[in-house]
Amino acid sequence: MALRPIPSPAFGGTPVLRIHTTAPRISLSFPVRHSRTYCIRSVQAPFSAPLSSNAPRFIPTARLSSRTYATDTPKDSPSQVSKAARDKETASDSASTAAKSPDEPHSQKSPTSSASSSTAAGPSAFDWEEKPNFDIEKFTELPYDNFGVNQHMVIDREFKEVLRQLLWRFRAPIRYAFAYGSGVFPQSKGDTPTEAEIKAVHPKAPIAVQKAQDGSPKMIDFIFGVSYTQHWHSLNLMQHRDHYSMLGSLGSAAVSYVQDKWGAGVYFNPYVTVDGILIKYGVVNIDTLCKDLSEWNTLYLAGRLHKPVKILRDDPKVRLANQINLLSALRTALLLLPPTFTERELYATIAGISYLGDPRMAFPTENPKKVANIVNNNMLNFRRLYAPLVESLPNVDYNDPACSKPDWVTNTDAVLNIQQDMDPVKRGNMVRRLPKAFRAKLYFEYQKKFQIPQLEFNKMLEESKNEDSHSFKRQQGGGFEQRLAQDAPEALRKNIRDVIRKTINWPSTTQSIKSFITAGFSRGFRYLGEKLATYREGNKPAKKDDEKSP
Repeated sequence: MALRPIPSPAFGGTPVLRIHTTAPRISLSFPVRHSRTYCIRSVQAPFSAPLSSNAPRFIPTARLSSRTYATDTPKDSPSQVSKAARDKETASDSASTAAKSPDEPHSQKSPTSSASSSTAAGPSAFDWEEKPNFDIEKFTELPYDNFGVNQHMVIDREFKEVLRQLLWRFRAPIRYAFAYGSGVFPQSKGDTPTEAEIKAVHPKAPIAVQKAQDGSPKMIDFIFGVSYTQHWHSLNLMQHRDHYSMLGSLGSAAVSYVQDKWGAGVYFNPYVTVDGILIKYGVVNIDTLCKDLSEWNTLYLAGRLHKPVKILRDDPKVRLANQINLLSALRTALLLLPPTFTERELYATIAGISYLGDPRMAFPTENPKKVANIVNNNMLNFRRLYAPLVESLPNVDYNDPACSKPDWVTNTDAVLNIQQDMDPVKRGNMVRRLPKAFRAKLYFEYQKKFQIPQLEFNKMLEESKNEDSHSFKRQQGGGFEQRLAQDAPEALRKNIRDVIRKTINWPSTTQSIKSFITAGFSRGFRYLGEKLATYREGNKPAKKDDEKSP
């Protein structure tokens, strides 16, 4: 018997081995299967053919090919993902350090405000808000140094590390993350809870969590910004299937479809215990997040970021979009406020924006004093968030002698007075710089009120756009915006509030309905029950200081 290996086909594949004996010739061959395009990667692998027991064993080696389909996208290695996550955490820590600087209230003034710098800087230095570059990948590509550091709140270091460690319990890559709500920033002070009360919420809460929650143990809320929704849920379903409702049984495609197509583009998994801590986390695509922050198309996530949050992993693209969001919230509040007001009134107006159209406020499912509780218990954080932006705008300023003291930012005993310029040109500029989707709805309301024909209205807006496109200056409000800003104060407030309600109501309502599908009915009704209890608690009369227990 003779053995003779036949050379491999030209395009790779399984070699053909012919065995010559006295018996009829046997040819072992396999047909080539034609399917979708793939590339070839050759590897050394052994090949053996079954021989008779008397024949010598001969095992030739040949190059076999493993297929890599063209539709398979290259994935970052775990070490690359880990490094990227740690870089984002380092950026968050650097920003938090800068936020504690005594000069932080002046950190958001653009260095290109002087006329001498305008020529060198070019137009891009002036229109970062009007034409933001969302293609940036590095923090060094932000408009200027310390840009957006006001977004980073300072919390207890040990508590921050506990929150950050929770992120590392997810293998799916989290690009941007923040913790928010009363579980991170207490909205009231409770009595010292018993061990049983703590374990009823957090089965095994670290001491840092117990101290930070100040006697009121609560579920901690997170938002995770991810690059690819379906890919993220696919990985997370493999690791944490128990976090999902029955919808998870349909796979990551169904989960991502419900997330992206229903409601505000967020998928929540509530009442999840990680490392002994009860959490709720919402997953959102980074592009969806940035669009809401910069355009206010739903105000669902933008409204959450109007209030202090703890950013655990930062991203330059989101930081840029959120700075636009915060400036927009400040301008909207100024349009709703009189010429002089206190900073508490300013923060309450800003915090109340996201609750105007929230269906939970229309039903007995939310504390009616929620906005006041948020502001009164977080004055320092609100001041860190908005004082640099107040200082950066030309038409509003602090009008209080307390600001002359070096520690005025951290001195929460003083409630500062603020004044704004009611000049129609400057207020028209604020209207012109409101977020795109929100501004379009406001324009539509006033087009109807002023009874401007559609063709004339379109021409007026186009002329304003063309005038600004040939100038290095930021886009200015035209005659229509100035007329809008000069409307009677009560009428202006009513129209702005109506637009806010229309923006928020439908996404928030559908998101609430969606929660019974994404969380499951048992967890959904548990959440509803807790909200009803919160409403009843908020309606209780406040205890007076002079009341003593017998």
